[in-house]
Amino acid sequence: MITHLRIDNRLIHGQVAVAWLKYIGAKAIIVCNDKVAQDPIQKMALPMAARNAKILVFSVAETIKYEKENPGETLFVIAKFPQDALDILAAGVKVQSINVGNAACIAGTTYVMVTKSIAATKEDAEIYRKIAELNGGKLTSQIMPHNAVTDFLADLKKAKLL
Repeated sequence: MITHLRIDNRLIHGQVAVAWLKYIGAKAIIVCNDKVAQDPIQKMALPMAARNAKILVFSVAETIKYEKENPGETLFVIAKFPQDALDILAAGVKVQSINVGNAACIAGTTYVMVTKSIAATKEDAEIYRKIAELNGGKLTSQIMPHNAVTDFLADLKKAKLL
């Protein structure tokens, strides 16, 4: 089961490798993104960022397949982009909690800084809204486990993206 799905385009970094993994109690981290899963350098480097955990680098389809084949395994999935997370949910995969962690601005897009660490476009905001719909209307943002949890849809509304 996917215990926690985090949308974070930094993928695996210190916060994830230490604090989030311990907080969630997951046995494996799945980095989920089609392009990353096809990049041999990232597939080799990402497991080095969290040597104390089982790291899998999968496409969206591979993530869905793995979850269905290992229903008893506690999984922590890091989706690079909101579309990756939406595709997982749209496939009917159940997720206990979803958190938007970080989204750097992408050059050439018309983005708004929603929080200090999350940039989003109107298109991203619509994807986040769909994620929330598939998650019982909830979508949160939280940098670290000890930080306050915020309602990310409310943040998007304040930023005038929804």
